[in-house]
Amino acid sequence: MSYFDAASAAPLHPVARQALLAALDEGWADPARLYREGRRARLLLDAAREAAAEAVGCRADELVFTPSGTVAVHSGVAGALAGRRRVGSHLIVSAVEHSSVLHSAETFAANGGTVTRVPVDRAGAVDAAEYAAALRPDTALACLQSANHEVGTEQPVAEVAEAARTAGVPLLVDAAQSLGWGPVRGPWSLLTASAHKWGGPPGVGLLAVRKGTRFAPQGPADERESGRVPGFGNLPAVVAAAASLRAVRAEAAAEAVRLRELTERIRARVPALVPDVEVVGDPERRLPGIVTFSCLYVDGETLLHELDRAGFSVSSGSSCTSSTLTPSHVLRAMGVLSEGNVRVSLPPGATAEDVERFLAVLPGAVAGVREKLGVPEGGAVRATGGGE
Repeated sequence: MSYFDAASAAPLHPVARQALLAALDEGWADPARLYREGRRARLLLDAAREAAAEAVGCRADELVFTPSGTVAVHSGVAGALAGRRRVGSHLIVSAVEHSSVLHSAETFAANGGTVTRVPVDRAGAVDAAEYAAALRPDTALACLQSANHEVGTEQPVAEVAEAARTAGVPLLVDAAQSLGWGPVRGPWSLLTASAHKWGGPPGVGLLAVRKGTRFAPQGPADERESGRVPGFGNLPAVVAAAASLRAVRAEAAAEAVRLRELTERIRARVPALVPDVEVVGDPERRLPGIVTFSCLYVDGETLLHELDRAGFSVSSGSSCTSSTLTPSHVLRAMGVLSEGNVRVSLPPGATAEDVERFLAVLPGAVAGVREKLGVPEGGAVRATGGGE
C-alpha cells in the first residue's frame, strides 16, 4: 500500500517514536511540581519548548503547546480579537483558509463582527496588494495561511505581514502545512501549527504569540501554558513533536528537492495520461510534496475508492470537506473544476517506483469510474494541464 496523503497526517517520524517512548518513562509527572519526577518532567517540557521555538523563529516564552492545531487556531483567533476589541471588530481572512480559521470567522461574525474574505487567483494565491487594501482602521486581526492545504500554493506571507505591521494590525499565520519545511518569513504576530502534519504524534498543536501583541485568553483562567491553554498537557507527545520537528527540518532541504521532482513528474504526466483533467495550484510557488488535479465526468469519492483498491491512499480536497461530501471551498474560490478532485501529498521517503505505479494505475481507475457513470468513450472534450 502506498500512502499518498501526508498533507492530512504524515507517518510518525522514527525520531518521534523514539522520543515518545522515552518520554513515557521519564515525563509522566506534573512538570509544575518541585519534587524529582516533576523537575525531570519540567526539564523535558522546557527543552521541547526551546526546540519548537527555535524552529518557529520566536522566543520560548512566546510559544505554548495546545491539544491540536485546530485548538491553536481557535485560541489564537479568539484571543487576538478579544485583545484588540477596543480597536474594532473587523477580521480579514483569505477565501482559501483552513476550515478552523473559517469557522472562527463565522463565530466572530455571528457575534456581531465583520469579516472580509480576500479572494485568490486561479492558482490559489492572494494578491498581496489586494490583501493590504482590505486593512482598515478598525481591523482587529488578519489571518493568512503560509501554504494551502489542498493545492500546495504558497501565500505571500512576508509581503502581507509587512503591510499589516505598517497598518498596526497583527497577522495570524496558519503554518500547519509548511512548518516542517522551514520557518515562516516576515513580521507575523501569531502563528499556529499541528505536529501530525510534520510526522509528530497527533494531539499536539502549537501557538506562538509574539511579544507586543495584544492577547486576551478566552474561557476560564488556568495557570498552565502562560494561561493560554488549560489543563494537564500530554508531555510525552509534546516532547515527540518537538524532537520530530527538529529532525524533519534537518532533512527538509534534501527531501524537498527529491519530492519536487516526483510531484513535477505527476503534474506533467497526468494531463497526458488522462483526458479532461485540470492540474491546479501554482506551478512554482508551492510546497514540495503536494499535487492536485480534478477530473471531469468523475465522482471524486468513487475514484478514491478505486485507487484505494489499487493500493494507493489519496484524498479528495481536505478532510473537512471530503467527510461532508461538499465541494471544496478552496477549489471553488480558485474558480477551477471542483469535482473529481484528487490530492496526492507524498510523505518523506516516497519513492519514484511508487509514483510510477500510481501513474500506471490512474488512467484505468478514471476510465472505470467514468464508465460506471455512463460517460461515453471519447466523451471527454480535451486534456489540459490548465489551472495556472
